Amino acid sequence: MEGEHRLRRVLGPVALTSLGIGCIIGTGIFVLTGIAAHDKAGPALSLSFVVAGVACIFAALCYAEFASMVPVAGSAFTYAYATLGELTAWIIGWDLVLEYTVASASVAHGWSKYFQEFLGTLSRYFNIAALKVPAVISDTPFDFNPRTGTFVATGSYVDLPAIIIAVVITMILVKGIRESASVNAAMVILKVSVVLFVIVAGAFYVDPRNWHPFAPYGYLGISIFGKTVAGQTGPGGVPLGMLAGAAIMFFAYIGFDSVSTHAEEARNPQRDVPIGIVASLLICTVLYIGVTIVLTGMVPYNKLDINAPVSNAFAQVGLPWAQLIIAVGAIVGITSVLLVLMLSQPRVLLAMARDGLLPRNFFGAVHERFRTPWKSTILTGSVVAAGAALIPLRVLAELVNIGTLLAFVIVCVAVLIMRKTHPDAKRPFRCPLVPLVPLLGTGFCLLLMFSLPAHNWMRLGIWLVIGLVIYWSYGRRHSLLRQKHLEEWPVPVESEVDSETR
Repeated sequence: MEGEHRLRRVLGPVALTSLGIGCIIGTGIFVLTGIAAHDKAGPALSLSFVVAGVACIFAALCYAEFASMVPVAGSAFTYAYATLGELTAWIIGWDLVLEYTVASASVAHGWSKYFQEFLGTLSRYFNIAALKVPAVISDTPFDFNPRTGTFVATGSYVDLPAIIIAVVITMILVKGIRESASVNAAMVILKVSVVLFVIVAGAFYVDPRNWHPFAPYGYLGISIFGKTVAGQTGPGGVPLGMLAGAAIMFFAYIGFDSVSTHAEEARNPQRDVPIGIVASLLICTVLYIGVTIVLTGMVPYNKLDINAPVSNAFAQVGLPWAQLIIAVGAIVGITSVLLVLMLSQPRVLLAMARDGLLPRNFFGAVHERFRTPWKSTILTGSVVAAGAALIPLRVLAELVNIGTLLAFVIVCVAVLIMRKTHPDAKRPFRCPLVPLVPLLGTGFCLLLMFSLPAHNWMRLGIWLVIGLVIYWSYGRRHSLLRQKHLEEWPVPVESEVDSETR
């Protein structure tokens, strides 16, 4: 690999696990728990987290096997390139561009809302009336009304806090992976401490009677293209039940796959990346379940606040001072999610550029001093800032889910193909119970994909068509792929990594 395109190997298993936790814990624990418990599953949401966690672990084990075999930047794109061919790799790479960019914009927009809520909490707690973002720079210019299917004006011109946080994160990421990982580690320690505070302090205010009925909406809730086919049905035909809660909370786990994008920056990628993927997922699952049990025990599920369930639960039991602690944890938690998402996106673009599918002199450029893909990092930050400042959160959030699930499906299928085509390839980490685990991972992800409304599929289709136009007009003509390269893989990759890590 040419020196100007090589990243710096500085990450160990703890740093990689921290990156995974940093990307996973955020909106899911501070927002989605309230929506899912209140509207979908009740106290049975704790089981929803178990189901969603099990579904994720299937995909995570497949990611871990590939990360140990192909320890270079690129995540699912690199895995698809090595097993399913260039066209499929381009599709999944283009899909990852959608996932990371839109997810980053969604999180930046959500960070803005939490920051403004934090200012409001400070204002009420300390009686400071001036702590408020002016309305004309506090939101996107328009919002989307899902009931009418129309856009409505908000009275604001731009979401300035979202722009500011995107710019700050971009500056940190350009500086270097070591600095980015250190900032993330500090934020992870703080937000995990807040989550543990919620579990421990909240446990003293649990009333077991609030856990009855445990599953008020039943244990099902399965839908196809947004239409309920098993279980109770809510307003508008939406599914209700424990499995419906699992479908929502699956997306609270999104982020473990970001660990694999940093394989090229790991000191011992074959060992450390699988540890980071699996450990971050298991730790977050335990924390999610703990918070859910405590919250639904502190406050009846139908009295949980949808927008700020954690802080509001403490206010309801007479601990308003805890709202400040939780608000800080929420802001820090969402900040670390944004950092890891924006850290991962340029690595995917770098991998695509190395194979000639994108302009190498731009997307493949690594800073001589900082050893970071600085040009694509700045581009990513600019797009994220613009998207978060101008596009409504509802529109952004819907685009994230289906793209992520498609990436998971591709990786699970790729493990099956690789075991068949390269059975003797070196696998420092082996996914257990093949083909059962990849098949279960594929099945769970497809079930969740088909549970999404039809318009999500339409938007994904439009995005992929745009990507195919770019591929056929540029990527295919500049591709470095040769059949010999695929036949000899993974020997060149192993040789390169061995030489760098010795």
